[in-house]
Amino acid sequence: MEQLLHYVWKHKIFPLKMLQTTTGEPVEVIDAGLPNTNAGPDFFNAKLKIGGTHWVGNVEIHTLSSDWLKHGHDKDAAYNNVILHVAETIDCEVFSANGEKVPQLQLSCPEAILRHYEELRHAEIYPPCYSILSSLPKLTVHSWLSALQVERFEQKAHAIAARLERLNNNWEDVFFITLSRNFGFGLNGDAFETWAGHLPFRAIDKHRDNLFQVEAFFFGQAGLLDEELPDADEYYLKLQKEFRYLQHKFELPAPMTITQWRFLRLRPGNFPHVRLAQLANLYHKGQSLLSRAMEADTLEAVQKLLITTTSSYWKEHFNFSKASPSQEKQVGKNAQNLIVINTVIPFLYAYGLHKADEVLCDRATRFLESLKAEDNHIIRQWSGAGLHVSTAADSQALLQLQKEYCDKKDCLRCRFGFEYLRQK
Repeated sequence: MEQLLHYVWKHKIFPLKMLQTTTGEPVEVIDAGLPNTNAGPDFFNAKLKIGGTHWVGNVEIHTLSSDWLKHGHDKDAAYNNVILHVAETIDCEVFSANGEKVPQLQLSCPEAILRHYEELRHAEIYPPCYSILSSLPKLTVHSWLSALQVERFEQKAHAIAARLERLNNNWEDVFFITLSRNFGFGLNGDAFETWAGHLPFRAIDKHRDNLFQVEAFFFGQAGLLDEELPDADEYYLKLQKEFRYLQHKFELPAPMTITQWRFLRLRPGNFPHVRLAQLANLYHKGQSLLSRAMEADTLEAVQKLLITTTSSYWKEHFNFSKASPSQEKQVGKNAQNLIVINTVIPFLYAYGLHKADEVLCDRATRFLESLKAEDNHIIRQWSGAGLHVSTAADSQALLQLQKEYCDKKDCLRCRFGFEYLRQK
């Protein structure tokens, strides 16, 4: 329950009676201090008035006051500047490493806060705070969603930075790998990222003007040319032969295995074969794709860059053994928007941070606010609970809320959770 006591102190949710130390000195909390998420006291630079004297220093919080000893704070000079020790149960006196006695305050969590916290933690309905959402002020909702949107941008920028570090800061390669991951549309996202991470880009670039050879690289490294199909057609056999030649020429690493791809519960248009064929065509025609995406100053221009179809073979196939009625297998509008949301926009933000270019960061936000909200079960749940979700900025913020707060039952860091806990 220590985490809840932190919350009570941070938000100054104190009982309606005078606070006092265990020795009877009155305590006035002028400023609860800054929460510390690293090693050291729980709150820095608190401003307190204890027994008529103003103090500025740190505050430490425990469930039991004896936890001070258990955690070794009595031997740690980092705690010498603690001006108040707060505990739910006082079971001993505490001293700092320099031998000074530390004033203590016994503080309990208000019953209403405790009850509402348990309701949130054990609610079986999603979102657990649904009962108050429709009544929240628009400013409260907007400010929290805006903060979550920035948090999601930062998180995606960090993931891009990690990929860059692994790939010697080659932005174009990292852009294509991220793009590939999002061509997996969730179910095959990991497989597509693994595949793209093992592509020999410099070797493929030597044959980029030949779509057939790009397909041979792509399908071969995906492990989809390793099958001995009893009814293999001419195109499959030609791809297989071409890949073996390229594999020998460039001493390519071992391909993936077909078992790494998922096919169950996929619409034929989402089969890995179709998506790989679309990516092959995009790679074939789209040199310097990242650079052109970063230069595009309108959403329409970005969407135009991502328009891709397939070679003629794939107009009549979903995989190498399943023919289909002849049709263009172009990336649909909804899929295209998801790629913009999950690839182009995060790269605009990350590249803007890298270049210290506010224009790119602002453009990322503008594009996100111009796109319609994503339509999935998570967004529908929030919308059904009373939140107005209209743009992709809203839906991205709510996906961040669900992943980093709701799923982790971290209601104490959530502003909606705060509103729920403070209700009477």
